[in-house]
Amino acid sequence: MQTGTNGLIADIPEETLRRNLAQVMGVLRENAYRDGPPARLVAVTKTVEPAVINRLSALGAEDIGENRAQVALPKLPLINPKLRLHWIGRLQTNKVKDIIDKVWMLHSLDRLALAEEIERRADRRGSALPALVQVNIAEETQKAGLSVDEVRPFLRRMKDYPALRIEGLMAIMPFIDDEDRLAGYFRGMRTLFDRLRQEAIPGIEMRELSMGMSHDYAIAAREGATMVRVGTALYRTE
Repeated sequence: MQTGTNGLIADIPEETLRRNLAQVMGVLRENAYRDGPPARLVAVTKTVEPAVINRLSALGAEDIGENRAQVALPKLPLINPKLRLHWIGRLQTNKVKDIIDKVWMLHSLDRLALAEEIERRADRRGSALPALVQVNIAEETQKAGLSVDEVRPFLRRMKDYPALRIEGLMAIMPFIDDEDRLAGYFRGMRTLFDRLRQEAIPGIEMRELSMGMSHDYAIAAREGATMVRVGTALYRTE
């Protein structure tokens, strides 16, 4: 594995990348929720350069995830335009204008101020942005996201923002080794997701549940994620 002067991974052996991708996809198939389709992989590419991203694309990846405008934007002209860009990190309102026309889905809608800025920018463009509402299921003070109790009132407010197309929920779990606790948080998210889908709040679709990262994506898939965001597990060389 080679690292460039910008600190991003500049090269990784194709066979290594192929092996890692196959392993991740195999885990997702083995842990499909209730015998449904496997969770979809969003390959987190924030640590890699365009050459590696394009290699992932050639191996079958379709969705990539970035979280910093200053890192992502210079890469976009150099990668396969067929790749769908997911914005997976906290989005500052002053960065909305830079990414609004480049993002296939926003995973981190977490406050009304952001909804207002997206509405203003998207409406001006005559477009709509698919988005997931971020939930802080473990109530960690250092993490963004709505509490479980805040989610329903927030979703009901979204009728005032027609340029935001709400399609589900996202969560980032605590970085812990206790699989039982993690499974409980993932299960709680799936329960919330299913209940909101049954409630059918006007203008809201519950189609996607984005949760799970490299250290816990198997549990996330097993407990009902429809999308997982995996980076480190794709780039391991040992």
